Amino acid sequence: MTNSRKKLVLYIDGASRGNPGKAGAGVVICDSTGKVIAEKKAFLGETTNNVAEYRAFLLALEEALAMKAGEIEVYTDSELLAKQWSGEYKVRNPRLKEFLKRARTLSQQFTKCQVVHIPRCQNRRADSLANRAIDEHI
Repeated sequence: MTNSRKKLVLYIDGASRGNPGKAGAGVVICDSTGKVIAEKKAFLGETTNNVAEYRAFLLALEEALAMKAGEIEVYTDSELLAKQWSGEYKVRNPRLKEFLKRARTLSQQFTKCQVVHIPRCQNRRADSLANRAIDEHI
């Protein structure tokens, strides 16, 4: 398997304290075997939880592109994000519409981009990163 075609598995989470409130994004990047190869976090300032979830998604897509991934699987505990991505839910918020549009544009650079909803208990590491981004800024 060449480097430009590698598969990455990404776990994403956004956190907001107050909704809106101080927010952070966390991304755990794993190789195809599940081994963690990178972690990313970002303080997002004051925003809502839904915006934080989308910002984590965009951060994950950008990191996967920088790592020259061919195929990605993105795991999120945000039912809203996963169902808006699949088209099951409509996107009414103009800001989220822009984030979704950007995510779709980025996703076209992969051979495959799958978004899967998982329970929060399976996303603790990304949640921890999102919260650490907030804690380290405060």
